[in-house]
Amino acid sequence: MMERRMDTALLVLLMGHLAAALEVPLDPKVLEELPQPPTITHQSPKDYIIDPRENIVIHCDAKGKPHPSFSWTRNGTHFDIDEDANVVMRPHSGTLVVDISREKADHYEGVYQCTARNKHGTAVSHNIVIRQSRSPLWSKERIKPIVVQEGVSLVLPCRPPAGLPPPIIFWMDNNFQRLPQSSRVSQSLNGDLYFSNVLREDSRNDYICYARFPHTQTIQQKQPITVKVLNQDPVDERKPTFLIPSGSSSSQTVLRGQVLELECIAEGLPTPEIYWTKVSGDLPAQRWSFLYYKKNLRIVNASASDAGDYRCGAKNKLGSVHHTIHVSVKASPYWISGAPRNLVLAPGENGVLTCRASGTPKPSITWLMNGIPIENSPKDLSRKVEDDTIIFTDIQMGSSAVYQCNVSNGHGYLMANAFVNVLSEPPRVLTPADKVYQVIKNHRARIDCAFFGSPIPKITWFKDSRSSTLDGDPYIQHDNGTLEIHTAQARNSGKYTCAARNMLGIFENHVYLEVKEPTRILKQPEYKVVQRGRSVVFECKVKHDPTLVPTMTWLKDDGELPDDERLIVDSDSLTITDVTESDGGVYTCVMNTTLDHDSASAELTVVEATPTPAVVYERPDPPTDLELTDQKKRSVQLTWTPGDEHNSPIQKFLIQYDDSLHHRGHWHNLTEVPGTRTTAHLKLSPYVHHTFRVLALNAMGFSRPSFPSRMFKTEPAAPDENPKDVEGFGTEHDNLVISWKPLTGLQSNGPGLRYRVMWRQKAVESDWSTVTVSNNSRFVVSGTPTFVPYELKVQAVNDHGVGPEPDIAHGYSGEDLPVAAPENVQLVVLNSTLAEVHWDPVPHKLIRGHLKGYKVYYWKERSLHKHNPFHMEKLILMFSGNHSHGMVPGLHPFSLYSFNVRVYNGKGEGPVSPTQQFETPEGVPGAPTSLIVTNSNLDTLTLEWSPPHDRKGRITGYTLKYQPVNNSNELGPVEELALLANETSVTLPNLKYSTRYKFYLNAKTVKGEGPVISQEAVTIVDEAVASRQVDIATQGWFIGLMCAIALLILILLIICFIQRNKGGKYPVKEKEDAHTDPEFQPMKEDDCTFGEYSDNEDHKPLKGSRTPSNGTVKRDDSDDSLVDYGEGGDGQFNEDGSFIGQYSGKSGSRDTAVGHESSEAPSPINAMNSLNSFV
Repeated sequence: MMERRMDTALLVLLMGHLAAALEVPLDPKVLEELPQPPTITHQSPKDYIIDPRENIVIHCDAKGKPHPSFSWTRNGTHFDIDEDANVVMRPHSGTLVVDISREKADHYEGVYQCTARNKHGTAVSHNIVIRQSRSPLWSKERIKPIVVQEGVSLVLPCRPPAGLPPPIIFWMDNNFQRLPQSSRVSQSLNGDLYFSNVLREDSRNDYICYARFPHTQTIQQKQPITVKVLNQDPVDERKPTFLIPSGSSSSQTVLRGQVLELECIAEGLPTPEIYWTKVSGDLPAQRWSFLYYKKNLRIVNASASDAGDYRCGAKNKLGSVHHTIHVSVKASPYWISGAPRNLVLAPGENGVLTCRASGTPKPSITWLMNGIPIENSPKDLSRKVEDDTIIFTDIQMGSSAVYQCNVSNGHGYLMANAFVNVLSEPPRVLTPADKVYQVIKNHRARIDCAFFGSPIPKITWFKDSRSSTLDGDPYIQHDNGTLEIHTAQARNSGKYTCAARNMLGIFENHVYLEVKEPTRILKQPEYKVVQRGRSVVFECKVKHDPTLVPTMTWLKDDGELPDDERLIVDSDSLTITDVTESDGGVYTCVMNTTLDHDSASAELTVVEATPTPAVVYERPDPPTDLELTDQKKRSVQLTWTPGDEHNSPIQKFLIQYDDSLHHRGHWHNLTEVPGTRTTAHLKLSPYVHHTFRVLALNAMGFSRPSFPSRMFKTEPAAPDENPKDVEGFGTEHDNLVISWKPLTGLQSNGPGLRYRVMWRQKAVESDWSTVTVSNNSRFVVSGTPTFVPYELKVQAVNDHGVGPEPDIAHGYSGEDLPVAAPENVQLVVLNSTLAEVHWDPVPHKLIRGHLKGYKVYYWKERSLHKHNPFHMEKLILMFSGNHSHGMVPGLHPFSLYSFNVRVYNGKGEGPVSPTQQFETPEGVPGAPTSLIVTNSNLDTLTLEWSPPHDRKGRITGYTLKYQPVNNSNELGPVEELALLANETSVTLPNLKYSTRYKFYLNAKTVKGEGPVISQEAVTIVDEAVASRQVDIATQGWFIGLMCAIALLILILLIICFIQRNKGGKYPVKEKEDAHTDPEFQPMKEDDCTFGEYSDNEDHKPLKGSRTPSNGTVKRDDSDDSLVDYGEGGDGQFNEDGSFIGQYSGKSGSRDTAVGHESSEAPSPINAMNSLNSFV
């Protein structure tokens, strides 16, 4: 046991040394001189799919000193390259090139491994599996047309040929257009095309599945599938069922880091809606998405947290169905903290190689040395293997080797090479000698001293006279040898010496630091208002370090100056001649040096020339002569001289400061003073390097800032305040996370800011536990009891003292799941749809967390009526806070329910109370499902109906009410009929013939009557009356009357024709002579006469006229036909059969070959129909 503890302590010590292990530099000059075991730098992937049309290239490159030699194995045996004329190894490389022009590519399929070796060790590649890509043709098949009934589900199989890699599937038509997909029609992951229900428009003969093989960029096509959808026997609507997956549950396994794809496709009518939930938690944020209209749930970069049960559901208006998919997340091996790192040690040093990996299931770890299992390798007393770690103690020359770590489980493996190189090298500095570093004053300076040696050299810095080492303020020495000066000053300029020392010698290197003065614009360009056509000059005078070469650049509106000869740029000014409106804008002068830059801007406003100068209002000039007086530890007096107001009084002064210690180059508002004052007493914070400036404000805006004042430094002090927002909470059941809002740099009041974190259990006599942290805003206390109140304090501390006594904050350690269920659970049924549940609250100590509330789970077991099938999912009611009762609404009447109650906190739910059952009483039934009228006779009707779908109890009978409805939709008296519960039809006698009736039917339970369903129907017409109406046209008196009317019409037409030939003027003729307007005038409503009309080319029939079906009227040879004198639609019969109306002659040329407009003469049949309307 003691030996085991000593090994553990040694391992911890060596792990600490590993953090400072020597790394071989990248400097080529150094690498050329150092011996180095081989390192694989490039290799082909583990799974290497090749294109059979191209030569095979298997990569293997390595580096080492001396350069390594290469060899290969194939399928576990030596691969003699010299014996195969088709295989060539590239020079200075292990890469193989296989010429496939004389041999098929599949001849070289297999498992290859490359070995690179020199005298210091052997490195091996991972196994490279060479496989030829394949894109086989679709097997020829004869696909019969698919004939389906509209509304049923359908699956069109794709079944592509197995390729390598697998093909990408998509469906298109003959025109290479993708087939439209929707929530009803979609493609599954295996490529099949699923129809939740088919429609008539799905009929087509070009459903074509395509398979694209990405490696060879080829596409294979399946034979087209013909689908014919019939509409002969309509399919009833139905609730959803799953097409895939089958059953109520399934399982799926995914590897860590891969894509998890879950699929659910349902059929039903109407089209079901798909939805997803994770039973044991939430879906991972930003890693999940829906594809194929929510039928595919995709989670990228799968992790262990994605394991669990996922539920997909499909629902439509008729119901829903669920399927649970149990997801297991396995993992091929993966590195926990990266692959093993190369180790460079000096003789006598200690070191550690670690191979930390994980996986699911837990992988096994195998070590090899120079490609040979380590147990078969030569013994080395300085080496000890501890599972995933190799410990080297007092290593000696000759122990250099390459170690291979192989981590594997059933899902894959990792192979990594890491060499141990034992070197004995004197120190050397790699930074070029006499290198000059330049930095701007008050900026950070870094001087490099890159070094190498074995053992690792110690670095020491000196300046100028080498009187002492540079290891204190203001110098900071980093582990890589770099020397840093946080705020460089002119006195820091000079010669610096870097000394690297180890047991084999010392090496010195000299570099130089030059601290330059910053670049500053002394005279900034000023705001200008200039008249069009005049000239304007912007000045920009700059101060810079004389050893730096400055470059002045002018910008307009943050862009380059226009290429215009009117713009003249001098060394310290910009002149614009003959100013135009387009010259208006913001001009910026930028002064650049190789180390820094400064800029300033001014606006140019161009106005029209005015004969009389007006008063010019401008922004004030900047204040001048800033002076600091009355200097104290935390305050100073600032005075200044105001600039020109430019005809607008100064309203106020704004004082700003720049902190060159914490946030150099950023000006912050400090305070404001009225425009009548020129002094301000400034209260300041400790440990700040203040520089002040002042801006003046008038009605035109702020002035330019004044020149900065001299710097005023406040001394460091202890913090004045402690962090705010101190909180305590738990992320695990046995920890306490203490968090706070950290102080800003200004609030720190001095260097070395850190926080003293204190905690103790509340209401327990115990001392405060204390820990000090820096550069953090939280601290985790482990091993705490579950959900215990704590008192918390966080105090600010710096190098000059501690802050004030902090206030006590309160928090709780982590929560755990409740351990008890609610007791004395009872339920009272209030009515058929509402119940009230009561329980005793769970004791606080058993909740083990913040009480969030109680959840009532309830579900319908079955209906108490045999005709109502069970279908109900589990429902949850949540009652927040410390409730002891709650209402359960929305229950189904006449049903058996189960329920239980559980408490939940911030961690989750507690145990379930014993499940109990209750019954709901009967309720008012729903409306009958259907009501139809059959066997309609002269005075009887038969009604048939279906019972209510939702009976909500036992049906005790039906009530039928009916009443007649006349032609004006007025309702007659209501008749009521009580029917038995088992009746589903009734025949109503003694009804009126040819009468419309309205029927109302509802069902009854003991709770009352439900809603009605209504229907309308008409009894048939009396055959005797119908026959009398039809036979009137055959009566003799009627025929004689019609003949007399026809003869009278003929005589009147002849008289009109004779009068017209004699030149007599009728009203129509007079109107024709008085007007030349050819527009047709309609018949006047007041005297039943025709207005004018003409034979225009529109061929418009008179109102009420009829034309042949071919749209023309054929005339006889005689112009005196009845067509010329036919009456319009206003002619009609009186009740006694006499004809009423006037006739008007038709104007126009008698030579017209075709009549343009006509009115059909009334026929006996038309007259008969008119007469029938009065019978």
